[in-house]
Amino acid sequence: MQNPFENALKQLEKAADIMNLDKNIHEILKQPDRVLTVSVPVRMDSGEVEVFTGFRSQYNDALGPYKGGIRYHENVSIDEVKALSFWMMIKCATVNIAMGGGKGGIIVDSKKLSESELERMSREYVRKIWREIGSDKDVPAPDMYTTPKIMGWMRDEYEKLVGHADPGVITGKAIPDGGSEGREQATAQG
Repeated sequence: MQNPFENALKQLEKAADIMNLDKNIHEILKQPDRVLTVSVPVRMDSGEVEVFTGFRSQYNDALGPYKGGIRYHENVSIDEVKALSFWMMIKCATVNIAMGGGKGGIIVDSKKLSESELERMSREYVRKIWREIGSDKDVPAPDMYTTPKIMGWMRDEYEKLVGHADPGVITGKAIPDGGSEGREQATAQG
């Protein structure tokens, strides 16, 4: 299987050649600004602690805060989140949205977790990345196997940590939690 980040860099190379991109800008775009790798310890319902690995990639904030989803899947990798944050940065720039690219995830088969384990894991992940997110820094959203309920837990945990309301820190929340009508259909519609 091809490395997704290597694939993204090949696409960057082709585009840079076609548009005669300045070499300095090309060089800047070859790496994300930051990639976090975090340990996410979770007390399971059995009482045992399981430690999951989480990531958050932030790709070029020249246009504005980073923006992108958080996925829960057993095949999440650092190269996948780097590639997806790169593509998010490209998508935002292409349509003049003043945001950079972001993507995160946890290596987990979330379908095997109870709802309380899922909540504890989601809140712990936010405790690990909260200093790097915020409505003016990096705005996570739902992605594979994350839901409006999970986004609500994440927003709640973030606000507890910062000590004030910041409803824009997370998108994709349920409507009663400040979410937007049509959010679930929006991604499918482009």
